[in-house]
Order: sequence, then C-alpha cells, then structure tokens
Amino acid sequence: MLGAARYSWVRQVVALLMLLALWEAAGRASMLNPLYLPSPSQIGAALVELFSDGRIWPHLEATFTAALGGLVLGIAVGAVLGVAAALVRLVAELLEPVMTLLNAVPRVILAPLFVIWLGIGLASKIALSFILVAVLIFFTVFTGIRQVDRRMVERALVRHVYLPSVTAWILSNLKIAVGFAFTGALVGEFVAATHGLGYLLSFAQSTYNAALMFALIVLILAVVLLIFGIAGRLEKYLLRWQ
Repeated sequence: MLGAARYSWVRQVVALLMLLALWEAAGRASMLNPLYLPSPSQIGAALVELFSDGRIWPHLEATFTAALGGLVLGIAVGAVLGVAAALVRLVAELLEPVMTLLNAVPRVILAPLFVIWLGIGLASKIALSFILVAVLIFFTVFTGIRQVDRRMVERALVRHVYLPSVTAWILSNLKIAVGFAFTGALVGEFVAATHGLGYLLSFAQSTYNAALMFALIVLILAVVLLIFGIAGRLEKYLLRWQ
C-alpha cells in the first residue's frame, strides 16, 4: 500500500505526458485551431521567448512585489485584528460585521476602486492582495481563539496557548493566503497596470495571442506551486512541536 502511494506521482506524470502528446499530435494534424488552442510546442516556444529576450523579469518582479507585500501586510494586520476581536468584545462588535461583509462579496470587485484611489502603480495591487489575505487571516485567528476554552487559559499562559495556536492556524492557511495574494496582484494588474504578469495577460488577450496566454498561465502555475512547496515545508518545520 505504501509503495503504491509512493509511486502515485509517477502515474500522474505519465498521464500528463500522454495528455500533452495527444494534444501535440492533434495540433500538428491541424485538428486544433492555434488561434484558440495552440499546441504545447507553441506554448513552450512562447515561454522560451519570454525568458530569452529578458522582458519577463520586470513583470515577475512587479507581480512578486505586489503579492508578497500584500501577503505580509495581510497576515500581520489580519492576525492582530483577529486576536483583538477575539479577546475584546467591543472590537469584535465593530470589526466582525465589516469583515463579514467583505467576506460575503467578491473582494476582487474592489480592484477598480483601488485603482481610482491609489493609481495604476504598485500600491493598488498591494492593497487588493492585502484585503484578500487580511480577511482570510482575521477569520482564521478570530474563530480559532474563540474555540479555545478560556477557563483553561490563565493570563500567564497566553503565550503558551494562544500564540502557538495562532501561529498554527495561520500556517495551516498559508497556502490559501498565498493564492489569495497572487490573485489580488494579478487581478489588479489585469484591470490597470504597466507591468506585471496580469498586465501581460491583458496584453495577450487584447492581441488574441493564445500561445502567450497559455505560456503565462503555465508560468503563474509554476510559480505558485513553487511557493506552495516552500510554504508546506515551512509549515512542517515550524509546527514540528505538535
């Protein structure tokens, strides 16, 4: 049973390669319209071109800066507000309705407003990433602390009970927070920007360059999966005490 689970990734890779081979064969047989669905080789060529001429690096830097800036700010502010609301009733009465409202509506619709308020630069992208992450972390921490039996927690034990628990709750949602941060950055760039992967996606859409769009999607997936892997290892390392 353990051996079958260990080699499951081999079967997944083989299935993916078979799918790509069929896709490529269909493209070379002119069964697919490259305007709508380019072949894997065409997508790969577009991806290679992005890196060969060096134009991708400023866009990667812009998206990473916005996403990671929003992620760090969102985790910090969301955690502080979540702890405050969980421990102080007045703060909860003020914050919980606002956070519930923000959680109920698709927060990406705020992107045009942030562009109006903060311009098309980096600030509006960080703001959108921040709001997406902050609401998630707020409810993660707020709900987690509320579930702790306060009769078992004395003031002197706060740092031994609350703080480790808050860290665990945040880390358990870190992958989701990373996804939200990049979503905010990409959507903000797609709406209005001069740099970033979202801007390139918008450009590819406006020029009907499907190969470039698929290449950018593959690149974004690769980046996010890499960060997911790092976040997973960080979570295991920091939570090894559990």
